[in-house]
Amino acid sequence: MNSPWNTFFFGVYPYIAGTIFLVGSVIRYEREQGGWTSFSSQILASRRYMMWASNLWHIGILTLFLGHFTGFLTNILEWFGLDPVEHQWLAASAGITAGVVAMIGGLMLLLRRVLDPKVRYASRPMDIIILVWLLITLCFGLGTQFVSVPEVLHDHVQNMETLIHYVRSIAEFQAQPQLVLSIPLIYKIHMFCGFTVFLLFPFSRLVHIWTAPFNYMIRPYQIVRSKIRSVI
Repeated sequence: MNSPWNTFFFGVYPYIAGTIFLVGSVIRYEREQGGWTSFSSQILASRRYMMWASNLWHIGILTLFLGHFTGFLTNILEWFGLDPVEHQWLAASAGITAGVVAMIGGLMLLLRRVLDPKVRYASRPMDIIILVWLLITLCFGLGTQFVSVPEVLHDHVQNMETLIHYVRSIAEFQAQPQLVLSIPLIYKIHMFCGFTVFLLFPFSRLVHIWTAPFNYMIRPYQIVRSKIRSVI
């Protein structure tokens, strides 16, 4: 039997988070374009350290995002002939690898932001909050593998298929929160954390994702001139 709490967190909350995600992003773009940036603090840290931390974090997170999107919302793996067991094996191996990579990079970024006085001074509270929340979400995501891997070893993919149907019901605006009643708690916590990332998105530096600089790698150098003029 579906409970009111289950209905709220998995039937209503995803749409609250999604609405704030979209509407909040539009409002912030219209009213605060000066703050529509990643607020990079790279100049304040060791270049080599920052390169490793940032690259590990972004590679891991983007891989996880694309994996979740293709795995839950498309049939691309089935088009390549993978059966549900093979699908879960691929999801588990890729998820663990990308998750560990992102976790290493994220922890490096968090330690730098907290322990480096210059970076900490230049940080806003939300910079730390969103990074911590992403790492918490990542922790629970990695934690699901302690359930997922033993299941797939016994060719049990019922939880994965249930989650796929649930996520697609949300995307199709026909939410079926009753589907997640029987899945392990750690999956539910991970999903709640993931929905909350969307809710926090417009209030954080994550908004720069909307304007991903696809020409970043080939753009010319930017010329920066000081406002201080030499006195002759």
